[in-house]
Amino acid sequence: EGDWRGTYFVPENLISSVEHADALRPLIPEGMTMAEMALRFILMNDNVGTTIPGMRKQRNVLANTTTSDGKLLSNELYEELKKHRWDRVPTSWSQ
Repeated sequence: EGDWRGTYFVPENLISSVEHADALRPLIPEGMTMAEMALRFILMNDNVGTTIPGMRKQRNVLANTTTSDGKLLSNELYEELKKHRWDRVPTSWSQ
């Protein structure tokens, strides 16, 4: 209760979000998590200087900080991920 995700991830948004995430799963390199791939993708943008990922648990903090090691995604993967851009349009019932 009181968490914005409770009002955003209603079935109409949740189903679409899951479908978009599932489309990325085949692209995740072996030994990498989706969260790591996402953070590395964001950090490859020259306009990004930092990220503020969620960190509810110590294991998430440790995993997220490893993406600051300077290692980049391959250019091929980066270009493929760019094709998955999702421009969401808020509706009257969502945020």
